Amino acid sequence: MKFRTAVNIPKWPFTIDHSHTIVSLGSCFANNIAAYLSRRKFRVISSPTGILFNPASIANAVDMILDSRTIRSNELIECDGVYLHHDFHSSISGYSPESAIANMQSAIDRAYKALHDADYLILTLGTAWVYKLANSGHIVANCHKQPASMFRREMLRIDEIVASLERIISRTNARIILTLSPIRHISDGLEDNSLSKALLRVAIDDVCRRHSNVYYFPSYEILLDDLRDYRFYGDDLVHPSTSAIEYIAEKFLDAAISPATRQRMQLIESVMRGVEHRPNNPQSEAYKEFCRRMLRTIEEMEHIDFCEEKRHFERMLQINL
Repeated sequence: MKFRTAVNIPKWPFTIDHSHTIVSLGSCFANNIAAYLSRRKFRVISSPTGILFNPASIANAVDMILDSRTIRSNELIECDGVYLHHDFHSSISGYSPESAIANMQSAIDRAYKALHDADYLILTLGTAWVYKLANSGHIVANCHKQPASMFRREMLRIDEIVASLERIISRTNARIILTLSPIRHISDGLEDNSLSKALLRVAIDDVCRRHSNVYYFPSYEILLDDLRDYRFYGDDLVHPSTSAIEYIAEKFLDAAISPATRQRMQLIESVMRGVEHRPNNPQSEAYKEFCRRMLRTIEEMEHIDFCEEKRHFERMLQINL
C-alpha cells in the first residue's frame, strides 16, 4: 500500500562537482539550496544583490551585474536614515549615500566575477506578480515598505516571463537549472498564488524545450506532491521546514552528482562534524589524535576550501600543547 507519491528525477546528462562554480539567484529558496551546497563545500555564490522573487527582477539583476552598472546617488531612497535601492534587497544598504553605494558596487563587483566564471546557474522563480514604479513603470526588486501609491501591482504574462529568462540565457555560457519555488506567497491570496505559480511553470517548460543547456528541477512538485503535509512547512505554513529543504536538496544532488562526488561529500561531512564535536577532554591524547586525523583528511582534499576548519584543528592542537 502506498502512502505518498515520490517524484523520480532521472540523472541529468552532466555532473556537478567541487571544481565547478555555481551561482544561485532568486527567491528565499535559492538561498536555502545554496546554503545546503555551501555546507558541503561546493563553490556556490548566492543572491549577490539579495533575494529576488520575480523573473523580471532576476533578469534585471543579471544585466546590472554583467554590465558593471554604476550606482548613482539620485537612484537611492532614504527610509528612516537607511539608504536603499529598488534593485537591491534591504540587506545591501548604508547609513549614508556613500556607504550604500560602496556596498552596492561591491556586491556588483563580486557578482560579476561569479557570473562570468559560473559553470552552473540555478534560478529559482517565486512569483509572477511584480511591482512597478507608478512614475516610470520600472519593475522593482524590493518596495522597501514604501507607500503602496508609489507602485502598480501587475502579473507578468507568460511571454514576458519567457522573455526575461531568454535575456538571462543569452548572457551566460553556464548550464542553467530552473526551479519553481515551493514557498507559498499567501499574501497574494491562495488563488492568485496558484495562478502565479502556474504561469511560471508554463514559461519554464517553454524555455526548457527551446534550449538544450536549460534544465528543470521540480522543487515545487517535491514539496507539494511528494512530501505533501503541513509538517514539512515552518510555523508560518509558508516556508519549507529544514527537513523539507534537506530532502529536496538531496534529491537535487541525486540527479546532479557522481558516486565519486558523493563519496567525497561523506569525507567533507566528517570534517564538518569534527569541527562541531565537543570533546569530553580536549587535552586528551585521543582528542589530539582526532585533530591530527582531521587535518590529514583535509590535506587529502587540497582542492576543497577548508581554511576555517584547518585553523580550528590547528588551534585546538596548539591550545593542548
